[in-house]
Amino acid sequence: MTALRPLLIAIAFLTRLPVPSLGRIDDEESGASLVAYPLVGAIIGTLLILMAFLTQALPALLTAALVVVIWALLTGALHLDGLADSADAWVGGMAQRERTLEIMKDPSCGPIGVTAIVAVFLLKVAAVAALLDAGAVLAIATAAVVGRAGLTLLFLTTPYVRPGGIGEALSHFGPPGASLGSAAVVTALAALLTGWAGLAAVAAGAVALVLAQHAMSRRLGGTTGDTAGATVELTETAALLGAAAVAASV
Repeated sequence: MTALRPLLIAIAFLTRLPVPSLGRIDDEESGASLVAYPLVGAIIGTLLILMAFLTQALPALLTAALVVVIWALLTGALHLDGLADSADAWVGGMAQRERTLEIMKDPSCGPIGVTAIVAVFLLKVAAVAALLDAGAVLAIATAAVVGRAGLTLLFLTTPYVRPGGIGEALSHFGPPGASLGSAAVVTALAALLTGWAGLAAVAAGAVALVLAQHAMSRRLGGTTGDTAGATVELTETAALLGAAAVAASV
């Protein structure tokens, strides 16, 4: 189990999939699990593709809605929570760093947060439906990989500005070489298996990651757990939209 422990820790943190009891997890082990984040994206993506195939007899829009709902359930809405908190804080923070961080700590979800979740859900459902119509189902998995590979890059290249928590451990103890290598290899394989739509997903996700990273660096000087979660949702959505746009045109 030792060799699989980083993967199991990553699965336990990023999903609601059952894993064996892991006992105490220290900061170094949490950091080491960063190398497995793109693999967790591949696992999520594979399950979503299976869901799409099992429901392919249904109308594409209904299948797409089921896939996106299962997507949220698989992750326990972890990243959607970060998206909502970040959206509320970004608007309510009035461009002030401390105020933005303060609002992010509030567990309640305001109207801007709700709007952000609804917008992401609508865009994901529309993009997945377009991918189903175009026969580019594998691009769904590519988007899931892009989201976790982007998270890996974010933690390795952006200061973590809120002390404590697993995010700080990932930022400080994540192995750069192995984690970047994992992100590159898994993302490349996912894109190659998907063709032009996969390459478009990677490109669109990369643009979203750069823009999100730039925004949080300007406002906060780095990332937090909430903005990291928001980044996953934004990169996934951008990846789906990019893949859908290319798949529909070829």
